[in-house]
Amino acid sequence: MDKITRLFDIPYYQLEKYPKADCLSGKEKGVWKKYSINEYLDLANSFSKGLIAMGLQPGDKIALISNNRPEWNIADIGILQAGVIGVPVYPTISGNDYKFIFNDAEVKICLVSDEELYNKVASVKSEIPSLQEIYTFNQLEGKLHWTEIIKAGVAIPQEEVEKRKEQVKEDDLATLIYTSGTTGLPKGVMLTHKNIVSNAKACIERLPCDEHSVSLSFLPVCHVYERMLLYLYQLRGVSIYFAESLETIKDNIVEVRPHMFTAVPRLLEKVYDGIVSKGTESGGIKAAIFRWALKLTETYEYGSKPNLSRKIADKLVYSKIREKLGGRIQAVASGSAALQPRLARFFNAIGIPTFEGYGLTETSPVVSVNAASTGVKFGSVGKPLKGVSVKIATDGEILTKGPNLMIGYYKRDDLTAEVIDSEGWFHTGDIGELDNEGFLRITDRKKEIFKTSGGKYVAPQPIENRLKESMFIEQAMVIGENQKFPAALIVPSFTHIKSWAKNEGITIGSTPEEIITNKTVISRIGEEIKSTNENLGQWEQIKKFELLPKELTVEAGELTPTLKLKRKAILSNYKSYFNKIYPEQSI
Repeated sequence: MDKITRLFDIPYYQLEKYPKADCLSGKEKGVWKKYSINEYLDLANSFSKGLIAMGLQPGDKIALISNNRPEWNIADIGILQAGVIGVPVYPTISGNDYKFIFNDAEVKICLVSDEELYNKVASVKSEIPSLQEIYTFNQLEGKLHWTEIIKAGVAIPQEEVEKRKEQVKEDDLATLIYTSGTTGLPKGVMLTHKNIVSNAKACIERLPCDEHSVSLSFLPVCHVYERMLLYLYQLRGVSIYFAESLETIKDNIVEVRPHMFTAVPRLLEKVYDGIVSKGTESGGIKAAIFRWALKLTETYEYGSKPNLSRKIADKLVYSKIREKLGGRIQAVASGSAALQPRLARFFNAIGIPTFEGYGLTETSPVVSVNAASTGVKFGSVGKPLKGVSVKIATDGEILTKGPNLMIGYYKRDDLTAEVIDSEGWFHTGDIGELDNEGFLRITDRKKEIFKTSGGKYVAPQPIENRLKESMFIEQAMVIGENQKFPAALIVPSFTHIKSWAKNEGITIGSTPEEIITNKTVISRIGEEIKSTNENLGQWEQIKKFELLPKELTVEAGELTPTLKLKRKAILSNYKSYFNKIYPEQSI
């Protein structure tokens, strides 16, 4: 393990320790295509040769815009071995964002998965002087396939690849990841081999899986969260299966029966809502038993031994839910945003261990994470990793440093100096606290805390998370900066509300527009707001709210690719709703 200092050392370690026949697997025309560790490395070496033959030099940049698939990992290792810098980019961002990132990084080659992404990049190619060619992972007529790069290197001996590998040091730049950000232009986060390798190694003790385990990957691999986990899986010999798409996750889980996968709270919320909807739709005694079993999860404490009631609930309800999720999940790692304690409690109570963690792109990414090996506290993000230091500043901001901390923002020494102080502490922008047992809790984003016109500070995230604990509320954004009182924009859970109305015999209409204007629905959600307010200070209670007709999405520019609220964009898109709440302060 000590010999692993660079990212491309990892698959060679797997070759030595865990020579698997299904190291990487992806669906092709409905059939799982499996790559052994030998095939994976052979292709990666061939890819490195191709880059060398094409004249790519150490330090040159290659962009990858793709869904999760074995080819991504193969190209990634091939790029790293050649000393070239990979620039993974979100498929969901705009052509203008591509133009900015590619020009800022001076990208020479781009790899895309499909025709839609090819066309998006091609539309701005003329405005990117450095960009030479676009290659595709899918076979597309008239387009350059990624295997053309492999073919270009057939005459290059392996010795040339080995020479390139020898030149790469652990402190060298490995990847340039542009953060989406909730405001402003993307920033290129510079991560070294050591940054990500150290994070993967430190996470080994938190991962309850081994060489006999199978993982399912579906979160975007362009984000360092999923990417680091893929390296971690390889370190532990875990077989990696890539879901076909976000729409096929349910089917892929049944097929693969994974022991481990990563998730974001938004996905877990949808899984939970689906479980509850399915459990109550039949009505009668079955629904009554389900509601009883669901109620039991609300008081569950991690690690507590099941009493008779929970044993009965497991037999009748929980075991059936587990089976529909493959039947052998040992760990779900939740990150990128706050996980409602209610959800963490529910999934752990029904026998699907779900562990919340915390990190940032700038920290490669994990700072802390709950784990069976180090302890679990619902509502916390666990204890910091070994080697990672965390402290709380006088204003409550979380500061951290360690071998996982980025070397800075690309071409932006000014922004780097703003977040990394003279003592090397990274200022995360998050507000939190460390308890006396070392568990870290995140309470809000520093920049999102606002002040009302009465001079009172309001932290919106904890309130939003409490609101989303309601089955009636899908999404929520608390507003009120420089206003007399806080208010909220609410996206109702249309699926649950329709089910509730049917059970209650209430007519509420069928379209979202009809539902959000229905007085009974408004009143019912008002009760949920009132319940939330009971646990809030007078100055932070929600005084008014408006229901929105559709879900906030990445595509509409309202969420970042990691599903964080883009508050300014949401306010811009829903000006009329803001103006109803604050008519004297119309925007």
